[in-house]
Amino acid sequence: MASWIIDNSHSNIQFTVRHMMIAKVRGRFPNFSGTVVFDEQNPANSSVDVQIEVASIDTRDERRDGHLASPDFLDAANYPSMSFVSKRVEVVDANHGKITGDLTIRGVTNEVTLDTEYSGQALSPWGSTSAGFSASTTINRKDWGLNWNVALETGGLLVGEEVKIEIELELIKQVPA
Repeated sequence: MASWIIDNSHSNIQFTVRHMMIAKVRGRFPNFSGTVVFDEQNPANSSVDVQIEVASIDTRDERRDGHLASPDFLDAANYPSMSFVSKRVEVVDANHGKITGDLTIRGVTNEVTLDTEYSGQALSPWGSTSAGFSASTTINRKDWGLNWNVALETGGLLVGEEVKIEIELELIKQVPA
């Protein structure tokens, strides 16, 4: 079993949520770190532990980012990080799996399952080994106490409740000293 670290410059954690019932807004968290213990012989023995810096939220709108980091939503001042810690890995086939774990947002922890795709490995020009993974899930933000909203005059709500999370990770295999 090998330990792998996230290559942030080649990885992405992003989300999509409905705005005014008619459009989708995308955002990302550029500051995150974590480790993956990837058992190449038996992937079900693998584990994931990721920490995400809440204040790094980026939706390409500073006012919206400030509101999302405020106590109305993520409350970055009191809860500076979110985390995902895996509990089990289910192998579906050679390139697909389901990673179930605890997602903690704003001090509230709920179990989620990430549908995961393994893209394979490559040897870099510098001699390190990298592996690629994609993962996604959809959550209801209210399950984490993210309840703020405004009713629209035309019906519906300003901010959708469903949040799609999409993750692209490139991992670098750690070589024992």
